[in-house]
Amino acid sequence: MFKNRGIAFKLILLVSASSALIFLLILSYNYQSSKKMIEENARQNAWNLSRATVNRIETALRSVQKVPENLACYLENSSYNKDELVRVLRAVVETNHEIYGAAIAFEPHAFDRNALYFAPYFYKKGGKTELLYLGSESYKYFYLDWYQIPMELRQPQWSEPYFDEGAGNILMATYSVPFYRTINGGRRLMGIVTSDISLEWLRDIVSSIKILKTGYGALLSRNGTFITHPSKELIMNDTVFGIAEARGDKTLREAGKQMVRSGTGSISYKNIWGKQCRMYYAPVPSSGWSLSLIFPVDELMADVVKLHRTMLFGGAAGIVLLSLAVVFIARSITRPLTEISNAATEMGSGNLDIDLPSVRSHDEVGRLSDAFHSMRDSLREYIRKLTETTAAKEKIESELKIASDIQMSILPRIFPAFPDRPEFDIFALIEPAKEVGGDFYDFFEIDATHLCFIIADVSGKGVPAALYMAVTKTLIMSKAKEGITADRILMKVNDELSRDNDVNMFVTIFCGILDTSTGEVCYANGGHNPPLVIRKDGDISFLGEAGGLVIGAFEGMTYTLEKLMLGPGDTVFMYTDGVTEAMNEKEELFSDERLERELASLNVVGIQELVSGIMEKITFFTGDAPQSDDITMLAVRFLGGKTFV
Repeated sequence: MFKNRGIAFKLILLVSASSALIFLLILSYNYQSSKKMIEENARQNAWNLSRATVNRIETALRSVQKVPENLACYLENSSYNKDELVRVLRAVVETNHEIYGAAIAFEPHAFDRNALYFAPYFYKKGGKTELLYLGSESYKYFYLDWYQIPMELRQPQWSEPYFDEGAGNILMATYSVPFYRTINGGRRLMGIVTSDISLEWLRDIVSSIKILKTGYGALLSRNGTFITHPSKELIMNDTVFGIAEARGDKTLREAGKQMVRSGTGSISYKNIWGKQCRMYYAPVPSSGWSLSLIFPVDELMADVVKLHRTMLFGGAAGIVLLSLAVVFIARSITRPLTEISNAATEMGSGNLDIDLPSVRSHDEVGRLSDAFHSMRDSLREYIRKLTETTAAKEKIESELKIASDIQMSILPRIFPAFPDRPEFDIFALIEPAKEVGGDFYDFFEIDATHLCFIIADVSGKGVPAALYMAVTKTLIMSKAKEGITADRILMKVNDELSRDNDVNMFVTIFCGILDTSTGEVCYANGGHNPPLVIRKDGDISFLGEAGGLVIGAFEGMTYTLEKLMLGPGDTVFMYTDGVTEAMNEKEELFSDERLERELASLNVVGIQELVSGIMEKITFFTGDAPQSDDITMLAVRFLGGKTFV
């Protein structure tokens, strides 16, 4: 097709498209390369910055850890009195600027047999060192986490950040070291030595990190609680998991899990202000906390975006100028096409009598003009024939609609069909695949105590099947009125239909006669799908297999008479193969097994709801797949002489 295009079209398309494609490829490659380079540099800078900050925090924390560890060693290996303990503790707090406070908390009665509490605590306040003795009925320190956890673990431990109400009265974290004495050959816990650090001190360290314009750092505890953050509302009030859960951010939740496991990594996410960011996180080994650094993506890529925006505008302007030049050149080539285009528009609106311009040249324009002349003449002829065909089709469709209405009218459609007969109930439904189908059902009283019911499926579809169906239905009713058995009915109908059957059509029929006084059903099957018997107690089974040869194939065929006893509330459910062979868009069949399951789920309802419910199940199963065969269902329920619920 492209080879037959005109020169103007090729020139405009190839020059403009190739120039734009080359420019976009270069721009895209340049952008991706720059982006990758900047992201790699940002990653390296983030790790370097995080390592430097972690090392700074780690150095400070380790220096804090050394103090209670050395003091615990001193208490385990030396003798001391109250004054000496107070003096040593004061010196510890005054000489270590990282430490906000320190305490030696003894076990109950461990320092003084007559004293339940003994825990001198020095802390800094207003540039001075204050002494406070911990322990009271309202502050039982040996039940607090900073005391209990290292005592149980028998090893030094950093506490989760907390507000120490009753002691330091500030947000702090405590490093606790248990100390022991050997008494009577056993190692006995004597108490806990602590060093406190203020979260303000940690906040100052983290807030000193400068990341682009609005980037920031945050410190999280072992359980993901924010220790430091630019938003003060989050500090000690929220966790990374709480934010992830509130926003439904699975990526942030997984990163939080890695943080509390002392993991290292990075993710892309939106921060609490809705800004797209890149977060890098690394652990603080000594405390189990995690440091995260947040880089705003727009600031990270600002220079690259600015550069590429300039390149994009410049390239776009160049392509526009180039396109204008190409168009100017091509106009001299395409001008003769304008008249043909205007004429084509008129033709498109339905005016096929328009005079097309005459072009004398033999180039592309000349051939196009000849083609339009030929197309106009062909369209005139096509529309004439289409008009005739449409009129004929509408007439046929109208006749088919009338035929369909006639076909449906000969089937019993009013339910309840026998409102004055409490011994039984019956309901049927038919859904033709075409306007005129080949399935049918019928039921009628033979006498006061016998009800004949049939369901049948004629081979083929459309009008021939409908005509065959009407003949079959009439024959069955006439033979049944003779008072003969179901097998004899099928035999006589078969002989009638087989005679002079030049069209080789046939029909499958299930014919049953219900004795309404006893519940006995005498039936015969002419090649039809076996019905299902639904007992009152919920038991469901198929009524044998398809028996006998189809009706209308060969004369002289015989059919077997079978009997079935129904109890009050038992139901016979009959159907055509359009039910079990209904197909969905995946070409899966509704199947006998599915029909049996769905009937079991609907057994407690009336037969009208039972049949309608199965139709709804089929419609839901097939979805948008087209109906390929007629769907017909007939249900008979024996009530035993009284209404059954």
